[in-house]
Amino acid sequence: MKTLLLVVCSCFIVLAAMTGSVEAEKQFEVGGSFRWREPIANNSDMFSLWASRNRFQVGDTLSFKYENDSVLVVDKWDYYHCNTTDPIASFDNGETVIKLDRPGPFYFISAAIDHCKNGQRLLVEVLGFHKSLSPVGSPLESEVSPTSARSSSALVSVALSLVFVALIFSVLSFLWCAP
Repeated sequence: MKTLLLVVCSCFIVLAAMTGSVEAEKQFEVGGSFRWREPIANNSDMFSLWASRNRFQVGDTLSFKYENDSVLVVDKWDYYHCNTTDPIASFDNGETVIKLDRPGPFYFISAAIDHCKNGQRLLVEVLGFHKSLSPVGSPLESEVSPTSARSSSALVSVALSLVFVALIFSVLSFLWCAP
């Protein structure tokens, strides 16, 4: 009986160790504390610098917070030419959350042409899937739509719960097997 308990405890420990490597989806606030707004003079590359300091993966979300402005999701040509006439999606509610649902580039600009020309545009390169996500069955060409950010706390909570259960079983088996 003690051997069976040790085997069960070992299985829980291995399971907890495997789920400990789960990588949670992240929510990024675009621009950090500067938020989504027109850059100040001589700082037109601030959003490019912000994007280069972050690693974006499928499942992450971008949170745009702004006042008296907007966010347009555009294609590559529209991004480089600040063309606002035919966006893929348009948002002007002051707080927009966009899920990065596929690998590859995502292009964002302000609908105010002068803001865009002064550097209020963002190119995000999504590298791939998180360790916990599987590309199988995931649409690679889905539409960009606003979503509420999925909380990564559920994934972290499950991993911590499994570690806690494994710890309890380990202590109980140690106490039971101790002379």
